[in-house]
Amino acid sequence: MSGRVVPAPATGRGDPAVQRLVQAAFETIRSRYVLARHQIAAAILDADGTVHVGLHVDAMIGRAAVCAEACALSAARLSTDAALVAVAAVRYPKPTEPPEARLVPPCGLCRELLLDHAPDLTVAINGSKGIELMPLKGLLPHKYVGTKWAACAAPEATPTQTRL
Repeated sequence: MSGRVVPAPATGRGDPAVQRLVQAAFETIRSRYVLARHQIAAAILDADGTVHVGLHVDAMIGRAAVCAEACALSAARLSTDAALVAVAAVRYPKPTEPPEARLVPPCGLCRELLLDHAPDLTVAINGSKGIELMPLKGLLPHKYVGTKWAACAAPEATPTQTRL
């Protein structure tokens, strides 16, 4: 968008590693934004310090759309087996909105997906002191716990969880 200045949500705030993660997501969506096609980008940091990015891919049929976090997870898993440490997603504003990119938490489906593959993942959120990392588990306190994968042994069920 020629002439439109949209500042990064992490400018001047937070831990340097968190800033790097948010900046990667922001730069990805800033360079790839297309109205009604790509509005969110996500970045995932692995334990080796590599950042993997993904782009939201919209579709005419909403259910066919793929979230940026799922795309970043796929990119990470294509290039490494390292543990995944943190995720950040940035939404780029539509031309009719104020020019403010903003940090967004993963949707419920992505929370489940990310926790299936990275149970100790943290997520960048807007906190009281700027951008902060919090355990993704905190955004999804009652995660579905199944027995589909033996490699991901399910923790003991709490009274609010049901093990199938």
